[in-house]
Amino acid sequence: MITRRLVLYLFTLLLFAGLGGCASWFSNDGPEPQVHLVKVEVVQAKLMQQRFLLYFRVDNPDDSDLTVRGLEYRIHLGDLLLTEGEHEHWFTVGPKRSAYFKVPIRTNLWPKVRDVVKLLKKPGQPIPYRLEGEMETGLFIAHYVHLARNGVIIPADLIPEQPR
Repeated sequence: MITRRLVLYLFTLLLFAGLGGCASWFSNDGPEPQVHLVKVEVVQAKLMQQRFLLYFRVDNPDDSDLTVRGLEYRIHLGDLLLTEGEHEHWFTVGPKRSAYFKVPIRTNLWPKVRDVVKLLKKPGQPIPYRLEGEMETGLFIAHYVHLARNGVIIPADLIPEQPR
């Protein structure tokens, strides 16, 4: 009876001592990856639908590979919500490297046309934008990196010149 109890105590002690190291599997003390909006390309701008390509750069400051699963985003132009959505695209960024990827977006700015026209009255004047969202990383267990970036765009740079 005492032997059985001793074996049970010993087994429990070893189990808890062994599982204590598993907690370190999920912690990451390294620096967070950084996501930057590099470029906005107008693909098509019609009355009821606008298509853009957003170019992002992911910087991996860690010493190990970074697997990116996808991106959930919200983009505000001034106070106006331009678009929001998800982009599922798996790729790997090497240690201490950067990788680029593009996200196609579609939006309909027709309900907000008055607000957009106010923003575009002076095409040379910068318009502030805000990028918010989460990037999902990790191969087996998901880790979410929160994004919050601010910047400005100049509409004149996005509007192609019309030949006369």
